[in-house]
Amino acid sequence: MKRTRICELLGIEYPIIQAPMNWLCGAELVAAVSNAGALGTLGPNAGAKTITTDVVETGERLRSQIRKVKSLTNKPFAVNVTVGSESNFSDREFSKQSVGVILEEGVPAVCVSVGGPQVYTKVLKEAGIKVLHAVSNARYARRAEEEGVDAVIAEGFEAGGYKGFDELPTMVLIPLVADAVKIPIVAGGGIVDARSVAAALVLGADAVYMGTRFFATKESDAHPKAKELIVQAKDTDTVSVRKQHMMLRALKNDYTTKALEILARPNAMEELAKFDAEHSIMKGTFLGDVQGSMVPSGAGAGLISDIPSAAEVIQNIVKVMDTVLERLK
Repeated sequence: MKRTRICELLGIEYPIIQAPMNWLCGAELVAAVSNAGALGTLGPNAGAKTITTDVVETGERLRSQIRKVKSLTNKPFAVNVTVGSESNFSDREFSKQSVGVILEEGVPAVCVSVGGPQVYTKVLKEAGIKVLHAVSNARYARRAEEEGVDAVIAEGFEAGGYKGFDELPTMVLIPLVADAVKIPIVAGGGIVDARSVAAALVLGADAVYMGTRFFATKESDAHPKAKELIVQAKDTDTVSVRKQHMMLRALKNDYTTKALEILARPNAMEELAKFDAEHSIMKGTFLGDVQGSMVPSGAGAGLISDIPSAAEVIQNIVKVMDTVLERLK
């Protein structure tokens, strides 16, 4: 499998980055991905067993996970920072605490999302940390490049979890971003196998960003019921649900049915926020309430039919890539 600019930038063997999945990507998954030659990424609540509103405790939980990753691998890895909006003081305080811990612990790379690149890029870069910033359109990609990020993560609308309102599919977004910036591009959204990896590289990406495929792996912290729901998913089994500041793609279940019903009513966002507080991602993906709570998933879930190890996912992509590229010749 060809080395790309991302491989050189991050010091990895294969241009594959495991996308952060909040509660689901703890130290074991991250280290397994990195040990297999790709880049593992700790989620913002990695390794946590309970929800906390304590900013300091959140930072110390992250510190513990970072140190655990370092004890399991000597390869590069990343941490996800969700910036948070300026209007939400609480969110911004959590991300500030996380950035402080990242600086203290000497993390090699950071995947920044849910916020502008002007907030943390400078301080992270000054510490020698590689900064990859998630964007949903070419305009945001140019802005991130102007702010000095090392690479942009262009996430198409097929991606699971939270994302922007731009309904640009990966196949359209990647070439648009490739034409807009000179820095490396990481493609995310609907990428689950060697065929989709090859497609992303052909479209102009330097690497891929894979979440849902690593959701259903042995090392993932997802509840067995949630992993099985991914495996059983068909091609039309995900849906996007509008939130106040973002969109969420998740597996269709009782939660999404109710959420869409709420969205059809007046004062929908206020009612939906209350509903979400009682039916969180943690309950759906981590505790196993796979019908009553949200289970984020990319549209590529219908292509996933097994629960291998993270290393097997990467090795299979590398192996099949040669066949895919030979067919293109």
